[in-house]
Amino acid sequence: MRGPLGEKIGEGAFSEAYAWAPGQVVKLFKADVSHLLGRHEARMLRSMRAAGLAVPEVFGEVILDGRFGIVMQRLDGSTLLQLSRTGAVSFEQAGGIVAALAISLHKTSLPPEVLSMREYMESELRHDDGKVPKHLATDILALIDRLSPGDRLCHCDLSPGNVIMTTEGPKLVDWTFAMRAPAVVDLGFLHVILSELAPERADNPERPRATNAAAQSEYAQLAGTSLTELMAAMKPYLPVVRTFVVLGDVMPSLRERLIQRIEAGLRSED
Repeated sequence: MRGPLGEKIGEGAFSEAYAWAPGQVVKLFKADVSHLLGRHEARMLRSMRAAGLAVPEVFGEVILDGRFGIVMQRLDGSTLLQLSRTGAVSFEQAGGIVAALAISLHKTSLPPEVLSMREYMESELRHDDGKVPKHLATDILALIDRLSPGDRLCHCDLSPGNVIMTTEGPKLVDWTFAMRAPAVVDLGFLHVILSELAPERADNPERPRATNAAAQSEYAQLAGTSLTELMAAMKPYLPVVRTFVVLGDVMPSLRERLIQRIEAGLRSED
């Protein structure tokens, strides 16, 4: 199965993707990322595929120069992010595709291996090295306990960069943060990623914001609710979402701003 790494075909916050054997890629986690995270994603991918979701098949796991890698099926196609950047797909179309994927996902039966939002947060906080102040950690766990636990399968990173447009239709990748939670938690992650994180590094800051607005509006229509009701249901979970983002250290430069928003959100819930 192993040969030299092929061309680099993608990169995210925690990993890089390289061509591997014919029809395969290896998702190679960065040197400072725990092997536990990679093994967790491999389990999630296998679970999602067993549940009938259109995710890449996992062929094996490797260690290369101390880095953990997942060898998986190569999905041919551009990401939704790439297509929206070039104008091949409009903001409204991108948002609609994300919303349809979210609705389908939230109707999927939960694989037993998926952690609850509370379990995932506890695990992340146990391994935190000081990114989240102790008093906030306590308050966030208390907030989760007060909110509805939820029983939907949530991807928690439904951003256009994780949607690959194949000839068989859109497929979701990057299942590291999948958890059991209310459906609005997925929309909360989408909101924070596209309206707070992505504009900081996008060539056109309005593109991710417009995609988010279109996705939220389309999801409300598909779910048979109003956008106002959907946003109101999502709002209490935003401090939890932002805490996960801080723990993930995706954009360290925004950490203080996110912590301020977490504190403000917690005060509004008191």
